[in-house]
Order: sequence, then structure tokens, then C-alpha cells
Amino acid sequence: MENFDSLKKTPLYERHMELGGKIVDFGGWALPVQYSSILDECKAVRERCGLFDVSHMGEVDIYGNDAFAYVQKMVTNDVTTMTPGRCRYAVMCYENGGAVDDVLIYKFADDHYMFIVNAGNTDKDFEWMKEHVFGDVRVENNSAKWGQLALQGPEHQKVLDAAGFEGEIPEKYYTFNDKMIVAGVPCLVSRTGYTGEDGVELYCAAEDTVRLHKALMEAGKCVDMLPCGLGARDTLRFEASMPLYGHEMSADINPMECGLGFAIKLKKDYFIGIEALRAPQTRKRIGLKLVGKGVARPEAEVLCNGEVVGVVTSGGPAPAVGGNYVMCLVKADSDEAGKWAVSVRGREIECEFAPMPFYKR
Repeated sequence: MENFDSLKKTPLYERHMELGGKIVDFGGWALPVQYSSILDECKAVRERCGLFDVSHMGEVDIYGNDAFAYVQKMVTNDVTTMTPGRCRYAVMCYENGGAVDDVLIYKFADDHYMFIVNAGNTDKDFEWMKEHVFGDVRVENNSAKWGQLALQGPEHQKVLDAAGFEGEIPEKYYTFNDKMIVAGVPCLVSRTGYTGEDGVELYCAAEDTVRLHKALMEAGKCVDMLPCGLGARDTLRFEASMPLYGHEMSADINPMECGLGFAIKLKKDYFIGIEALRAPQTRKRIGLKLVGKGVARPEAEVLCNGEVVGVVTSGGPAPAVGGNYVMCLVKADSDEAGKWAVSVRGREIECEFAPMPFYKR
């Protein structure tokens, strides 16, 4: 029996054990990789609904009269047009363009924003944000105060209806309502997710997380909803070709190479890293489908017309579309119509170019 005493735990740790979750060490957190099977959990999300514990994600609040100017300086996207109740995806960069982290920005008011950051990066991100504070700006790491659940899938609304709620569920993608009551629990509900499916993410006080999870699981019986673990979350985001920090993006891989141009506004006057991102890029992210038998994992070499042109960043089965796929970082001038292969333990597996996302609802 593995010992998870030294790992950080979300408020749902005991609950995961009760539900038969297989606990693993995920970047210093004790989290369930699966409950039933990864395939069954993926299928539930694609066809019905699944519930994920994402309470390990970090929440950093930004307050003050200069909050807007500060956020503009810190991220690649433009927050000028953001109004309260809107979310926006962006990347924080180092001066060299490499990614500090990718973040989801929530705007509450002109003097209050919240960044949702990746769990393993929370402390590093918070230090980076503190280092760059200026004027009337205060940053607070409030991660420990929040529980976060992701309710994802085409039938998520039926689950919310069965659980009972007060207030308006956000209809538009990337909007939120922080004045909701769901199953008797005060929540911030946002129309966001990391699965490629429609759904919501619910933020509540850490001490209310177990109550909310139990109520949603009970309500979810009406659609045969499953609790889902990290394995399904990774497979679902991979099928939807969503980048994962530490794989498609890192301190050494900038968001332009990663193909996140939609979240990078180079016409802005300034943000940290803008000059590096304005320069011509030498690499690009592409997708391939394996034609030969086998599965390619991160760091496997990628060949185009017999020449090594890059590496796999994420790879595995994509059950929703069938077959094994990879996302790779390759030379920018690689011929997309060329002859592609991946090298796995010295064996070359033939591939074909696959437009991303691999899966789209």
C-alpha cells in the first residue's frame, strides 16, 4: 500500500477513497487517476456527463486600482474588452517568451481579477506575480480557500437541474456567475472546461466541497454520471488537442510555437515576453495519427522525410475518434505533406498528418 501522507490533498481525498478511486502522486498531490476505467470515464463525458475534482488548481486574486494595468502587463491576451463576469484564457511569459504558465482570468471588477493557475505551478506563479507588482496592486494566493469541481458533458444541465440551483447558469462560453447556489451550496459557476465538451466548473468554499460533490453525484444518477479521474481528464484534453503545461508548453516552449496565437495579442503596447513572441518562430505544434501499430509517448523522436525534425509532446489513444495520435513540436518549416514517422525504442512507426483538434463535438 502506497503512503500518501507526505502529499497535498484536496478536500475530497477521503471521498475519493470511498468511491474506489485509484490514488496516485500527481505533482505532489494525492489524486485519483481513475475510479472505474479510463475508457468508461471518457465515454461518460463524451456521451453523458462526468464529475472531476480539480480542487488542486490554484487561485490567485489581484486587487487594486492598478489591477487592470498589471494584468495587461502580465499576460499575452488583451483584457481591455473584458467586463465583469467574463473569463479569458492567456499565458504568462518570461522575457524570453517561454511560458511561466497558462492561466484562466476571471474579472469581478476593474479592481479585482482572479487567475486560475496549474496546481504544480501555483507557488512559482505566485512568486512571479509578487515580483512584478507595481502601484496600487495586491496579489493574494487564496488557493486553500477554494474547492473546484468540473461537471462536463452534454447532459451536465440535467445534473444541475436535478441538484437544484438558484441564479442564472452562464450560457455563454467563458462567462461566469459568482452568485449561484447549487444544491444549497454558494458557488461561482463558469462555462469553462478542459475536456472539449460543454460543461461548467463550480468553485465553492473548501469546507463545502464534499457536500457539493455528494449532491452532484446523487443528482448525476439521472444520467448515469461517473466520477472521473486524471486519466480521463488527460485523454479528453488530448483528444481535443488542448495544450498541457509541461508538455506542449513550458519555460522552454513558448505559446506561439504551441499554436496559441488566438490568446497572444502582439498589437498590445507591452506584456512580458512580447518581443520574443514577435520574432519569427523556429518550431510549431502539429498533430499526427499513427498508421503503424504502437503508441508514442513524450520525448519520442519525430521524423519527416527521414530527418529528425522534433519530438512528441503528448501521445496515446484517442478513443472518441479511434486510433493512436501524437501532438509534437517540430521545425517550423517541416513539410506537412511529407512522409511522417515517430521513433519508438528504435522502431519507426509510420504516421499521417492529422489536423487538430483530433476530436470536436
